[in-house]
Amino acid sequence: MANEAVAHDTATPYIGWMRKHVLAVLGLFVALGVAIFVYLAWPDKARVDVAAVTGARPKIGEPREQVVPTVQTADPIGWKAGEAPTPAAGLKVAAFATGLQHPRWLYRLPNGDVLVAETNSPPRDGGGIKGWVMRHLLGKVGAGVPSADRITLLRDANGDGVAEVKTPFMTGLHSPSGMALLNGQLYVANTDALVRVPYRDGLTKIDTKPETVVTYPGGGNHWSRNVIVAEDGKTLYVSVGSASNIAENGLAAERNRAAILQVYPDRKTFRIFSTGIRNPNGMALVPGTNRLWTVVNERDMLGSDLVPDYLTAVELGDHFGWPWYYWGGYIDTRVEPRNPELQQYAKRPDYALGPHVAALGLTFANEAKLGGRFARGAFVGEHGSWNRKPLSGYKVVFVPFDANGWPVKGAKPIDVLAGFVNDDGEAHGRPVGVITDQTGGLLVADDVGNAIWRVASAG
Repeated sequence: MANEAVAHDTATPYIGWMRKHVLAVLGLFVALGVAIFVYLAWPDKARVDVAAVTGARPKIGEPREQVVPTVQTADPIGWKAGEAPTPAAGLKVAAFATGLQHPRWLYRLPNGDVLVAETNSPPRDGGGIKGWVMRHLLGKVGAGVPSADRITLLRDANGDGVAEVKTPFMTGLHSPSGMALLNGQLYVANTDALVRVPYRDGLTKIDTKPETVVTYPGGGNHWSRNVIVAEDGKTLYVSVGSASNIAENGLAAERNRAAILQVYPDRKTFRIFSTGIRNPNGMALVPGTNRLWTVVNERDMLGSDLVPDYLTAVELGDHFGWPWYYWGGYIDTRVEPRNPELQQYAKRPDYALGPHVAALGLTFANEAKLGGRFARGAFVGEHGSWNRKPLSGYKVVFVPFDANGWPVKGAKPIDVLAGFVNDDGEAHGRPVGVITDQTGGLLVADDVGNAIWRVASAG
C-alpha cells in the first residue's frame, strides 16, 4: 500500500506538468491558426492608384491571392429631396423618373418612350457560410431586395426631361434585363431565356404571353443578361456571365456561360460567338464600323489592384482567357486543371476601366448632345466595387474614341457623373444601364437610388 501511495504522489505532478504543456502547445496552435486566418482574411489595400490600371496599357502587377476576399462596401442610404449626383463641368443632371423598384436596364423605343427593367437576382441557391456571406453582402450593397420582374414604361411627351407617365409595361418576367426590337418583335433577356412578344409603336402595356426563343443557363453569381440586334439586322447578341469567380464549381457548370451568344430568332437556335469572357453585360455597336463592343467584369480575390474590368471589341471566335488567363495571357495559378495551349490564343482586351469597378452599362455617344468633349466615344456605367479598398467605380465615365472606332491613344476615362458615394463612404445610389434619350440627353439607371437620372448640356 505504501508503494502504491508513493507511485500516486510521483505521478500527480507529472500529469499536471504534461497537462500544462499540452495546453500551452494547443494555445500556440490556436494562436497560430488565428494569426494565419487574420493574415489571409485581412483586407488587401490597393497599392497603386486606380487610374494606373486604366487605359490601353494598364499596370498589371503581381497577384495577391486571397483565401477570404477583401470586403469594402458602400452602405446604401438613398437620396434625400434635392440631392443628386455630380455632373462633369458643362453638364447638368436632374431626375427623369423616381420611385422605381431596383431599376437596372434601359431601352428607348422608336417613339421616344423609355423602357426600364425593374429587376434583381432570382432567389439564390446554397446555404452554409458561403450562402450566408453572399446574401449578407447583397444586402449590404443594396441588392438584397426581391426582383420586381417587371418592365415599366416611361414617357416624356412634352420633352421637358421628366417622365410624366410611369406605367407597368410587362410583368411576370424572370429577372429580366436587356431589351431589343427586331422585325416587329420585342425581345427580352430573362435570366434563363430569351423571350419575345409582338410590338407596335405607342403601346403602353403588353399582356401577350411571351414566346420562348432560346434558353440558356440562368442565375448564378452573374445573373443579368443583355440582348442587342447584331450588325446583320437579322440575328441578336446575348451576353451570359459566368456562374462563379474562376470556375471553382467545375467547367461543366459554365457550359454556355462566360460567353456572348449569337441567336438566330427565326430558327430558335444560337451559337457561341465569343467565350472566355467572365461577365459581359453592356453591349453596343460602334457607330461607323458596326463592330461589336462590350464591357466585362473580371475576376476577384487577386487583390485590390487586379484584375481590371474592361471595354473591348469582340469578334467571332475570340477567347479572352477566362478562367485560366487574364489580360491577354497572365496565368491564374488557382485554376485547375491548367490549359497551357490556350495562353497564346487568349485575346488581350482593348481598354482597361480599372479594378473591380463593375462596368455594366454601355452606350456610344453618336446620339448624345453633351458638347464636343463627349461627341465621340463610349459612356460606361460603373456599378461600383464591393471588394476593393478603397472603393472604385460608382460613377459613369466616358472613353473617347477616334474616327476609326477605337479608343483614343493614351486616353483615360473621363468622369461624366459622380457623387454617388458620400464622404463617409455611403452610397446614395449605384449607376447601371446608360442610354441616350430622344433629345440627346444621357439617361442613367440607378438601382440603389431607385431613380433614372438625366444628364444634359448645361447650355
